[in-house]
Amino acid sequence: MDRTNGMLTVFFDEPFWVGVFERTENEKLSVAKVTFGAEPKDSEVFEFILKNYCRLKFSPAVEAETRHTADNPKRRQRNVRKQLDSARGIGTKSQQALKLMQEEMKTERRQITKDQREAEKQRQYDLRQQKRREKHKGH
Repeated sequence: MDRTNGMLTVFFDEPFWVGVFERTENEKLSVAKVTFGAEPKDSEVFEFILKNYCRLKFSPAVEAETRHTADNPKRRQRNVRKQLDSARGIGTKSQQALKLMQEEMKTERRQITKDQREAEKQRQYDLRQQKRREKHKGH
């Protein structure tokens, strides 16, 4: 049975408030990080989720242990309270997923820059060749 869980952790990471969306799907964890700026109200966070969740760019999935909790609402509430009390920020699996995402973005940026540099070199070369041809036409 496929199981998907999601969790949002909002914490203060000097100088901004940051939200980390953790999504666990088929025992794989992927993460997206959002910077809110000023401390967001609950309603603002809820509105952000409704409007922008589909646009979030999640990191590549990493292996994660899934903890199956009972469907006891009191136990679930107790676990939520415990997580809120322990201001632990981002979990280590989340950090790994974010790091992996940063590395992928870095390599993607490098590739784009390299392609742009090559295109500029080719353009300069073509321009020089065109000027040479125009000089020879005059003879």
